[in-house]
Amino acid sequence: MTIRNLDALFRPRSIVVAGPNRLGAEALELLLRRISEGGFAGTKTVVGCGEELPDGYRPKRRISDMQEGAELAILLGAPEEAAATVKTLAASGTRAAVALSPHYDRWRDADVTATLQAGQPATLRLLGPGSLGVAAPLANVSAHLGACDAHPGDLAFIARSGTVANATLSWAAANGVGFSGVASLGQRADIDVSDMLDWFALDYRTRAILVHLETIANPRKFLSAARAAARSKPVVVLRSGASREVSGERVTHAGRIAVADAVYDAALARAGVLRVEDIDEMFEAVETISRVKPVSGRRLAIVATGGSLATLAADQLQRQGGVLAEPHPDTASALAASQRPGHPASNPLCLCETAGAEAYAQAAGALLADRNVDAVLAVVAPSAFTSLEDTANALAHAGSAGGSAYGRRKPLLVALTAGAPLPRKSLDRARIPCHGSASEAVRAFMHLVRYADGRDMLMAAPPSLPADFQPDPETARDVVRMALSRGQQWLTPPEIHRILAAYGISQVETRLARSPQEAASIAAELMQTGDRIAAKLVSPQLPFKSDVGGVLLDLDTPEAVESAARDLLARIAETHPDAEITGIALQPMLHHAHSSEVFIGLADDPTFGPVLLFGHGGTGVEVMGDIAIGLPPLDLNLAEAMVRGTRVSRLLEGFRNRPAADMHAIALTLVKVAQIAVDIPEIRELDLNPLIADSRGVTVLDARIAICEARVHPGRRPTSRLAIAPYPKEWERDLALKDGTRVDIHPVRPEDEDRYRRFFEKVSPEDLRLRFFAPVKEFNHAFMARLVQLDYSRAMAFAASDPESRDILGVVRLHADPDHRTGEYAILVQSSLKGQGLGWALMQMIIDYAAADGIETIKGEVLKENTTMLAMCTALGFSVRSSPDDDAIAEVTLPVSPAGRPAD
Repeated sequence: MTIRNLDALFRPRSIVVAGPNRLGAEALELLLRRISEGGFAGTKTVVGCGEELPDGYRPKRRISDMQEGAELAILLGAPEEAAATVKTLAASGTRAAVALSPHYDRWRDADVTATLQAGQPATLRLLGPGSLGVAAPLANVSAHLGACDAHPGDLAFIARSGTVANATLSWAAANGVGFSGVASLGQRADIDVSDMLDWFALDYRTRAILVHLETIANPRKFLSAARAAARSKPVVVLRSGASREVSGERVTHAGRIAVADAVYDAALARAGVLRVEDIDEMFEAVETISRVKPVSGRRLAIVATGGSLATLAADQLQRQGGVLAEPHPDTASALAASQRPGHPASNPLCLCETAGAEAYAQAAGALLADRNVDAVLAVVAPSAFTSLEDTANALAHAGSAGGSAYGRRKPLLVALTAGAPLPRKSLDRARIPCHGSASEAVRAFMHLVRYADGRDMLMAAPPSLPADFQPDPETARDVVRMALSRGQQWLTPPEIHRILAAYGISQVETRLARSPQEAASIAAELMQTGDRIAAKLVSPQLPFKSDVGGVLLDLDTPEAVESAARDLLARIAETHPDAEITGIALQPMLHHAHSSEVFIGLADDPTFGPVLLFGHGGTGVEVMGDIAIGLPPLDLNLAEAMVRGTRVSRLLEGFRNRPAADMHAIALTLVKVAQIAVDIPEIRELDLNPLIADSRGVTVLDARIAICEARVHPGRRPTSRLAIAPYPKEWERDLALKDGTRVDIHPVRPEDEDRYRRFFEKVSPEDLRLRFFAPVKEFNHAFMARLVQLDYSRAMAFAASDPESRDILGVVRLHADPDHRTGEYAILVQSSLKGQGLGWALMQMIIDYAAADGIETIKGEVLKENTTMLAMCTALGFSVRSSPDDDAIAEVTLPVSPAGRPAD
């Protein structure tokens, strides 16, 4: 359940305040005043709170006394009475309720469960308990107990904490920021942040979404909703609670490094949302994203009075990863006369301390018009000789000239470096972000940059995986199943070797010796191809063998190996008498010139399931802190982004006479480990440390894998523990058409983009028009990305391909609504293949998928002139009727599950 009946929260036609009131007279008075002053024009009823009410309210003693039900109910009664109240309200037609409280309020689990069950038959949605309430200023809804009211605007705000909600509402009122909707979630018994994201993502009044959260109960639902929202508008997240988190037992480097808050960072970045660290930064982000569109680059031009202010802004920009723009020579020439003597550079542009308002406006206007500039920051300091207010007014005019605030292609940001109150009214009217310091303004600019980068990453088309990457998951599963049956918590070196080999991960030869004598014998064999041996302790209780001196290097004879192994075992028996010793792992020493040690790990997060780690390797991996985290599944783009997110990547790129490492091989190894996480949920943690990376590729020198029975994560099955739905390989098919031609069918993947484009080129213009309802002339990347980059939690597309050429022959897709009840289909087949049964086979497959996925009804729109499609729909059992909005279009509908079929 997601957005069902949420319209009753934000667009109700009637409201009932249901007592008896346990919150006190002051809270009731404030609530009723807010609802009235908000301009709500629908019916307003108060039940069980006395007869003395403000004008416009109808008093009732009982809910049954109401002549007609109210769509939205505000619950003021005791938790133990809520279930009975909700049951009566639901029967009368109420579709949403808010369990209101002016402060922290947590109900007993029994009361929450009873209340939810009472509303379930009518699908009544519950906000709270412990909610401050809800506001939708554009719909004149103000049913909350916040510190101040919300003004109309285009920013949606979702808050877990009532305190954060109050702080944000107060700041917004003082800074002229308005809202399309505000929701205080409270305990999140029913309505959660994912539901709200889905609602506001579809709300045309909302331009950006601001979220405060602490924990996520259903990560797959959240990431799916966040990703869908972030594709269409900025989403900013403030998370609190990291200091209260307690890590469980972590048995590998990966487990120790992947602390919960770092994993949240990675998950939010994967969803394409922007995370901020504190309320101040959240306000900065709100100030910016609610007023300007995201930038298309990171080149910032700075204009300021005085060199120090300009330099401070430029320094901050450099520290945060921005780029100082290089204005076009024509712009630089035009600004030369305004430049302060002794400062020849045109960016930052240093004006004289006594520069007037007009000089600021001219400089900002010229820089905004420059094609080499992505955004402009004006830093203004007070002066005894100029008016700060006049300069703000001039900048407001310059920023809004040439188009509306929403139509501006480039943002202008202003920093008024003076004490409060700032003379910002004209800037607020022009919707130009205004900050109190250059540092704040630069950080706000980088919010726009990071959002744009995240959006681009969401839309990037990854290269295809190598054709020779054909993992053998069954072999790996067999290894793990056998180890678990023997009660193992760690895999032995030979078992690890088999798992890595099954996924094509290169590793140094490793042999396990059970005694010093066997170690000498194995060393003699290994030294036929090498001159040095490494001996490593293997013990389930001592996974970090370097910590106990369990790694011995550069052993040059079998006798040296035997002696070293004997001494090591004796020392461990004395220092760790309870440790179980599996044996001694022996490896030939590798000597690769110009190689680097890197680390790849897999950890198990209690919220998001498996997470991938990459960074600088070696024994100091935990103290180096040079780690990037990502969530599986990964494609090559995402893996490469993880590598680029570390400092060691600069070493891997090569310098001077040091050749670059094979970056593709490193990224591919990350993808392979991610696939292990997808295929084998019993692998709890994994360390590949170190891996030797150089121009020839990557080789694993040491590995450890911890295993346990697969855990059930919220919202997922043990065998599908990923927070992001993986590629559904189980839906791959091999089908025969009417003439015997065989076709491969697979779920569409991002790397299908080029093949998808070539497919469209083989479809006739007329068939394209029938599919898209209009002539199609160009298939750009943005359009194609929407077709091939699927969130398998809410959308599916199947492509039929020629088994030899791999050319796409036809595609069918189904996109579910946020409630996952109805899916809208579309289909297109290569024009030359019509009549061979491919369209029928694809339609039958998407119907089977919808039934398996729990979708109740498939719907579609077909041009009435497309008689072939309508005939096929009729033969498949679809009902057909004219669209009420367009007589040229037919709506086709097919119930695919019992819930979607009409009653007899």
